[in-house]
Amino acid sequence: MKFIILMDLYYLIYFMFLVSFLSLSLNRFHLLMILLSIEFIILMLYLMLVLFLNMYMLELYFIMIFLIFSVCEGVLGLSILIYMIRLHGNDYFQVLNIF
Repeated sequence: MKFIILMDLYYLIYFMFLVSFLSLSLNRFHLLMILLSIEFIILMLYLMLVLFLNMYMLELYFIMIFLIFSVCEGVLGLSILIYMIRLHGNDYFQVLNIF
């Protein structure tokens, strides 16, 4: 019974992972929406990692390292967002000139 519930949880997490990629592809015009979609992807990866490590009864130290890197990624994204808003006045990707 526990295995069936665990597999349903895996399917739910995989579905949410795919929905987060769909959200990332649909909300590609604002930097804030892209950052929120990426954070949602990281949250789903975190849940998959926790379930995987608990299922095989492995050490959970890697989860702390993963959380540290995900927080650093979030802080870096927010600092880029603040810099972009101060420089251009909005967070549209259309105002960025790559060339």
